[in-house]
Amino acid sequence: MTTGVGAQDDPTAAWAFSETYLTEDVTLLRARERAAELGCPAVSPGTGALLQVVASALRARAVVEIGTGSGVASLWLLRGMAPDGVLTTIDPESEHQRAAKLAYAEEGVPAHRTRTIVRPPLDVLPRLTDGAYDLVLVTIDPHAYAEYVEAAVRLLRPGGVLVVVDALPAGRVADGDRHDDGTTLVRRLAYAVREDDRLTTAMVPVGAGTLLAVRR
Repeated sequence: MTTGVGAQDDPTAAWAFSETYLTEDVTLLRARERAAELGCPAVSPGTGALLQVVASALRARAVVEIGTGSGVASLWLLRGMAPDGVLTTIDPESEHQRAAKLAYAEEGVPAHRTRTIVRPPLDVLPRLTDGAYDLVLVTIDPHAYAEYVEAAVRLLRPGGVLVVVDALPAGRVADGDRHDDGTTLVRRLAYAVREDDRLTTAMVPVGAGTLLAVRR
């Protein structure tokens, strides 16, 4: 008996199945439509499902989201978090936060469960409490990924989880011949996180690649 990927196997089909394994409901679909209208990123359904599972496994009560967008990832996180959990979500664009608040209202999320901050994340993160968070999600601005990751390590409690989406954009990171700035930045981040003694890491091929790291 042999194992591994055979000639007849199609990794693309497996990826597509993982992305449609769970069906998004009307609230998520409306939030996704607003993301398209605003031109802001939204995590894929497969990535969202992974976020919900991680938040649920952690029984997360305190989560930081760097990049609110229209609230797609927020909804997935909130569905996995503890009923009294609070999501702190940071985005410099006020129109993104307005769209996200509409999504929260449609979901019926109590106002006290979300803390929305309209400021550049690097202005906000230093003011958050060290070791106080169960999960930190990074969804925006690859050029600041290194700073966000360093902040996340400080903010996470032991056993807390860092999630960075779009960690394998269009497969470019795995292509050793690609050396454009964006690809190089994300590739360096992936290697730096892997070599960080404070973290235990994995790369998950959902969405455009999702980097997971647990704070030791």
